[in-house]
Amino acid sequence: MISDRMKNLHPYVPGEQPKDRVYIKLNANENPYPPSPLVTKTVKKAAKEYGSKMALYPDPDSNELKAAVARMLNETGGVLARAELSGGRKNGSGSRVSPSEGDRIPFTVTPDMIYCGNGSDEVLSFVFYAFFSSDRPVVLPEHTYSFYPVYAGFYNIPMNKIPLNSDWTINTDKMLSEAHKTDSGIIFANPNAPTGLSISREEVRKMLENAPADKVFVVDEAYVDFGGESCIPLLKDFKNLLIVRTFSKSLCGAGMRLGYAVASPELIGHITTVKNSLNHFPVDFISQQAGIASCADAGYYAECARSVAFERDEFIDFLREKGWYVTDSSTNFVFCRKDGVNGEAAYRKIKEQGILVRHFATPGIEEYLRITIGTHEQMRSLRNAMKDL
Repeated sequence: MISDRMKNLHPYVPGEQPKDRVYIKLNANENPYPPSPLVTKTVKKAAKEYGSKMALYPDPDSNELKAAVARMLNETGGVLARAELSGGRKNGSGSRVSPSEGDRIPFTVTPDMIYCGNGSDEVLSFVFYAFFSSDRPVVLPEHTYSFYPVYAGFYNIPMNKIPLNSDWTINTDKMLSEAHKTDSGIIFANPNAPTGLSISREEVRKMLENAPADKVFVVDEAYVDFGGESCIPLLKDFKNLLIVRTFSKSLCGAGMRLGYAVASPELIGHITTVKNSLNHFPVDFISQQAGIASCADAGYYAECARSVAFERDEFIDFLREKGWYVTDSSTNFVFCRKDGVNGEAAYRKIKEQGILVRHFATPGIEEYLRITIGTHEQMRSLRNAMKDL
């Protein structure tokens, strides 16, 4: 009754969504802060004053949203945690923003360089369909975002998974070598998940200089706003570079389902063709309005990203003082283990105290926990739950 390809699907398993009790939820890399007050105000106004628009199809190309995203990237340099603020109100809302010196983009990002979709997962799906094929393997790290293998299986794309280095960093040399052997495209998250580690923009530049120039090179920057280096400046020199980003993490919008790609107009055109072959109207009217409002209050989100980064660094210090091994995170989560402590048992002990963290049964990382950074109060509760583990 079902197709062979259906039998071979291996779905993505998201972080636990509790139904039996209320937990402090630090297992899905969600932002602990609400969206900007401007977003709430805009959504209420859209529903009240423009409710009739929900009976009509939305702008199929999200043109206003694409313009807002481009403007935000130009104003911030693509890294919120380091964006410079001035003249704002409480929590940074309404602040004027400008890039830190090291994050300035050496050109103007334009709307035709942006594609918007229903979360970065949908954007990634279209990227896999448009640029990777069944006749050669896509090259990716062995441990990275676990939806990449799902899409590879969904579209019958073979994979060449490259083991990470012993320090959990991406083995860039091996990835390049394997890409050349099969004339393949490359994809990885930077900062990477679940390790939290990032490589510098210059390291990515060196990869691009030595990667197959006629194959798309995808960098997933879901977490870059918390302290990594965005590769958007490299778009000036590399037409095969495609960057995927999301509203779910630093823009406090996991419930909105908004993601976007940044690339040359040519690559964006190919993704749009895939979209128009599946769903001509992907981003709904309310989500577009919420996304535009989010982009208009970058100062608020810069303060949120700073707060998350501060709590992250404090928590890493705590864990290391307690004898845990923790990678240097540039994200809104930490990747950690402790000698003599079973990863699954630690997850269950913490859960018993009303806090959810993420444990993977994946071979090679089964003794590790991935812990999302929450508010100061949530992290204090977590430290109390972990102090005697």
